[in-house]
Amino acid sequence: MAFLPLCTTDEIEAGASLRVEPDNLPPLAIFNLDGEYFVINDTCSHGDASLCDGEIEDGEVECPWHNAKFCIKTGKALTFPAVEAQKTYLTRVVDGKVGIEV
Repeated sequence: MAFLPLCTTDEIEAGASLRVEPDNLPPLAIFNLDGEYFVINDTCSHGDASLCDGEIEDGEVECPWHNAKFCIKTGKALTFPAVEAQKTYLTRVVDGKVGIEV
């Protein structure tokens, strides 16, 4: 596996998210939950909404279109209408850069 840097830690405040579009991958959502970083697919599994546009609360992100909620840590779909989980990525911070293993 190789480390793919996506952004720096100072680009995402605690409790916020950032959408990135790396080559050869779908759009990704990077979340900063009190200094822990998590990366999941950004496009809601129920529709085409960007999860980075949704509300973040208690480790969950709410889709801005149909209010489906997902666990940021596991990608699990928590509420209807979403039933399919978001893909998650092994995330690391190296030298101030947030990235994933690919």
